[in-house]
Amino acid sequence: MGITKRFIYFLERWVLPLATTMAKWRWLVALRDAFISVMPISIVGSLTVLIPGLINAAKAELGLGAITYALMPVVNISNLIYQGTFKLFSIYFALAWGYQLARSFEVNRLAGAITSLGCYLMSIANVVKLNLNGDEVSIKNAFNTSQLSSLGLFTSLIFGAAGLAIFILMTKARLTLRFSSYMPHAEEAAFIALIPMIISLSVIGAINYIFQMVTGTYFGNWLLTTIQNPLTKMGQGFGIVLLITFLLHAFYFFGINGMSVLVPVIDSIWLTPQNANLAAVKSGHAVRYLWTRNSFDIYSWIGGTGDTLVLILLILLISKRSDFRTLAKIAIGPGFFNINDPIVWGLPLVLNPVYLIPFILAPIANVTLAYWATAWHLVEPVSTSVPNVIPPFLNAFLATNYDWRAWALVALNMIVAILIWLPFVLAGERIAKEQEKRNLFSFEY
Repeated sequence: MGITKRFIYFLERWVLPLATTMAKWRWLVALRDAFISVMPISIVGSLTVLIPGLINAAKAELGLGAITYALMPVVNISNLIYQGTFKLFSIYFALAWGYQLARSFEVNRLAGAITSLGCYLMSIANVVKLNLNGDEVSIKNAFNTSQLSSLGLFTSLIFGAAGLAIFILMTKARLTLRFSSYMPHAEEAAFIALIPMIISLSVIGAINYIFQMVTGTYFGNWLLTTIQNPLTKMGQGFGIVLLITFLLHAFYFFGINGMSVLVPVIDSIWLTPQNANLAAVKSGHAVRYLWTRNSFDIYSWIGGTGDTLVLILLILLISKRSDFRTLAKIAIGPGFFNINDPIVWGLPLVLNPVYLIPFILAPIANVTLAYWATAWHLVEPVSTSVPNVIPPFLNAFLATNYDWRAWALVALNMIVAILIWLPFVLAGERIAKEQEKRNLFSFEY
């Protein structure tokens, strides 16, 4: 058995069942949809950093002080938007998480969102400590906004899930109030959700109270130090970045949307570092994390998973087959916006052993180059969120807060991907020609 066949057998035996199970698990699907729901908040928060950064650069680099002064209201408005969006990221996530879980299990969605938010807010510290003239002052019944940012993401995720599990269980058990059908729908829905919400909030509140009495700290603070921080630190390791890249493309090879399957994992581990980098840039501090959520989009899959923009360009440049070239002409437009469905399903790449190696190897090589280039400070880490449909080069420039070296890194990644894809594109063309000759319906038969 050849190496490629053995590799495919390994993927079919171990990877495919895992992907299939994950893709069908309601909780992971709801978590994926929750992260997608709060994507606009991340993008808006990033714009509040990019726009002031561009205005400040106009003064520092080009000496356009008058323009900068005239645009100061824009900077001030951006700061207000930042306070109302990005600084409250975990609140928005708690609402989205509860809503998507309730939708998945077909219970009251608004009540689910409110329950999730309540469970989260009960689990974080409501005491703010300030340093005034060297003296530490505690203010009770107040939230530190840092807990409401992405630092509270895991607390929101865990207690939102726990609260919704109880809420869903009580609702499905019909432990609800039932009234006449003549009652207005909004009132009826509210009363139906009342008892499940009371039980859910009471249980989570009791858990937090007992934990505070026993440990002397808030559950949210404990989660931050024992789970979220170590997991975030683990995500900065090269091995886990490489593993996620491999799994995502292995899933895609079997026709399973690897992004949909792994978004809960990717966002849970790397969205917090990205948000922390964005906050650091906003406050003028050095960024802490070298690999973030958007690092994958910018460096790992150029033009879509598998670096398919490179494949499309190679087909247009060297292929002599009219059918391949026609497909590439159709796929080139979407490919520039990182949409690769035409080439993935049209060539196809799915379940095609000819293209398996470059489809997985090219992104792995790109991740390796980008990771170590960032680790060696050859390029700024990704700090802002950009939409996935922003074309290559431009997305890297924006995501690294206008670092021109990101362009060079993307160009280097494309050159490496070309070298990996080239022999397999030539081999694929030869194989297609041989198969055409053996086709009973071919004129050459």
